[in-house]
Amino acid sequence: MRVYKNRTISMQVWLTALVCAVVLVSLSVTGYLIGSKAADKARSYQSEKAMDIAIAISHTQPVIDGLTGKGPVEDIQTFTKSIQDDTHVEYIVVMNNERIRQSHPIAERIGQYFVGGDEDRAFQGEQYTSMATGTLGESMRAFAPIWFEDEIVGVVAVGIMMNNVRSTVFQSIKTSFIGIGFGLLVGLFGAVLLARKVKRTLFGLEPREIALQLREREAMLEAVRDGIVAINDKAEIVLANQAAVTLFRNAGVGEDPIGKPIQSFVPSLALQQVLEHKKPQYDQEQKLNGLDIIVTQVPVVSNNRLVGALAIFRDKSELTSLVEQLSGARMYAETLRHQTHEFMNKLHVIMAMVHTKSYDELKEYTAYLSDAYQKEAGAVSRLVKDPVIAGYLMSKLSESRESGVLIELYGENPIPPLKKVEHMDKIITVLGNLLDNAYEAVSDQVAGEIQLTLDYDESQLKFSVKDNGPGIGGDNIEEVFERGKSSKGEDRGYGLYLTKTALDEIGGTWSVSSMKGKGTQFDVSIPYKGEEL
Repeated sequence: MRVYKNRTISMQVWLTALVCAVVLVSLSVTGYLIGSKAADKARSYQSEKAMDIAIAISHTQPVIDGLTGKGPVEDIQTFTKSIQDDTHVEYIVVMNNERIRQSHPIAERIGQYFVGGDEDRAFQGEQYTSMATGTLGESMRAFAPIWFEDEIVGVVAVGIMMNNVRSTVFQSIKTSFIGIGFGLLVGLFGAVLLARKVKRTLFGLEPREIALQLREREAMLEAVRDGIVAINDKAEIVLANQAAVTLFRNAGVGEDPIGKPIQSFVPSLALQQVLEHKKPQYDQEQKLNGLDIIVTQVPVVSNNRLVGALAIFRDKSELTSLVEQLSGARMYAETLRHQTHEFMNKLHVIMAMVHTKSYDELKEYTAYLSDAYQKEAGAVSRLVKDPVIAGYLMSKLSESRESGVLIELYGENPIPPLKKVEHMDKIITVLGNLLDNAYEAVSDQVAGEIQLTLDYDESQLKFSVKDNGPGIGGDNIEEVFERGKSSKGEDRGYGLYLTKTALDEIGGTWSVSSMKGKGTQFDVSIPYKGEEL
């Protein structure tokens, strides 16, 4: 994992700050709306309270009698003072039509003019509240006219100081502020827990590190030549690298696999069964719409829970090609080992002849060796350019020579390297079984001889294998290709049966001719697309 340096703010800090900011803004807006409504209600309550007191006083008999002269005017001050003490308002002022105070919290101001200038509407018969500054300071006032026999005889003003109104408003919204503070603390605690949870869920990685690992994973998946397909626990394809998409396209499945159910998209893949049985399957040979593939399928388990399954597969022809190339190299190595052994023996013979000064015999011996080389290695390299077939023939020639059986190689047109390497195993099966069959036929002969003729013409590989063995008896000579048919005893007769099966699979043709005591000849023609030489 790449480590980032000079990081200033981690994702955990960002997430915590973001959640706290969201909580703070949300609570602040909510608190403002609730506080505004509470403040309005508090002001409205104080206003209604003052107005109710003012209206009640305007209808009381002592006040009306004092203003009309039917009763002592001093009773107005006594009455309003008691009401003021009971209702906890700042002042109750009753004035006559000349706007002279008849009551006041400060007795010395009785008989003086009312101060404020906002009482005019009341003398016109209107009830209302207003804000004004009087002798006691800024206050909220409720005015109500005093009527007697359909005439206004005075006005009552009930006042509440604005400081008290603001105090009442603050008390009403203080609960909201406490709730905002508590909510912010809870939000901060929750933000820290959430940030830690997210951090653990992401395995302690920062977003940049996650993005980097995702890009690296995708690059690695695309670099792999094997097809990789992953499904979730619902058997839906969640991942398919480019090699898998290409293989699907080669098999005739050209749709985008992501999100498709695996059973309907590629029924031949047994990932559904892997999910059900939770057992891996390794190196299974399967067919994908006629395309041979090698598949490994394993369940994917995370935290002891099955979360999906993974399939890794590859075109069988590619593996076959690798195997054949390795087989050809192995045959070359085996041939070189035999030749090295023979070469050392020949060197010892040559040294002995030189030591004994047998120069005439040495000349004849070296001429023999040169002729043998030209017949084997020279003929194979001249006629066969495909390394797999060439390696196989070199091995067969060396093996038969050591066993005393002569294989003569003929041909004119060289055989180019095979393009469609998936057919190579079938070609080797046909050629090898026919050579083995001929070798067994002449192994008991005094001078056993096999003739192998190779030719390449118009995308056809043609070869014939002829031996001087005892021949095949019987009227129906073609029965030798049937399974278990052999004149060599029980548990035999499989080589030529496999030869015919391989020929049928690659579209090859064959013919056989034989005479009792004269030997047998097999002629084969195989479709062969070779590279240009």
